[in-house]
Amino acid sequence: MNVSLVLGQVLNGVVTGMLYALMGVGLSLILGILNLPNFAHGTLYAVGAYLLFACVQWFQSFWLALVVAPLGVALLGAAIEYGGMRRIYAAGHDYQLLLTFGLALILEQVIILVWGPIGMSLLPPRALGGAMDLGVTFYPRYRLFVMVAAGLLILGVWLFLERTRLGAIIRAGIEDKDMVAVLGINVNRVFTFTFALGAWLAGMAGALMVPVRGLTPTMGADILGIAFVVVALGGLGNLPGAMLAGIIIGLAQSLVALVWPVASIVVIFAVMAAVLLVRPQGLFGTR
Repeated sequence: MNVSLVLGQVLNGVVTGMLYALMGVGLSLILGILNLPNFAHGTLYAVGAYLLFACVQWFQSFWLALVVAPLGVALLGAAIEYGGMRRIYAAGHDYQLLLTFGLALILEQVIILVWGPIGMSLLPPRALGGAMDLGVTFYPRYRLFVMVAAGLLILGVWLFLERTRLGAIIRAGIEDKDMVAVLGINVNRVFTFTFALGAWLAGMAGALMVPVRGLTPTMGADILGIAFVVVALGGLGNLPGAMLAGIIIGLAQSLVALVWPVASIVVIFAVMAAVLLVRPQGLFGTR
């Protein structure tokens, strides 16, 4: 088999996996501290993608759009938590699932009403156009940028959680949010910030993905299942596990697509099943 082709697919897998990891980390944060399986997470990813497309048209600058679009998704996430989720925390998971699932359907229809049902595409910025010579193969500059940017974002989130006071509060909340409340910390504000941060990560993943895969109104629903697989594979609420699981899923999907394209989606769930049979708690989860 062509070495250049295999290396290209490995790099594609890492790029996709890093974006899956961004989604998984955001979903893990929300699941860990709010104990909420957010079914609107995929649609927030789609909103980030479409906002980037709109901002590029408005500002004529990809880089400004890449800053503004995820911030818009973070504000939307904060509004969802403050105006909706906060009112039904005590109602149980059934109501929470119905609300987030309903929001996902509503936001998908809003996307169709505003931008139409037809898919669209966007070229990468001029500075990242073309391909770079890696010696063995040529690889698109934009995808290399996505790989590095997603890795730095994940590292930044990890440093924020590990080295800052607010990060310590969030980590403590993942372990025992009742004890955090007893210490006098405003848990509601922590919940809102965490939901907004998770939404920001989803929006950033969607924005970075646009020049790679384009836009479709159903892109949020398509990635939602993969995001939950990443969370389950890494361990529920475990952030390092979500990072590693995203890369594993991306590599598995890309390499299987090289030899058996039809099975590229099936392998995602096959990998999850194989790992969970051995470790039901996930790669880094606890029983």
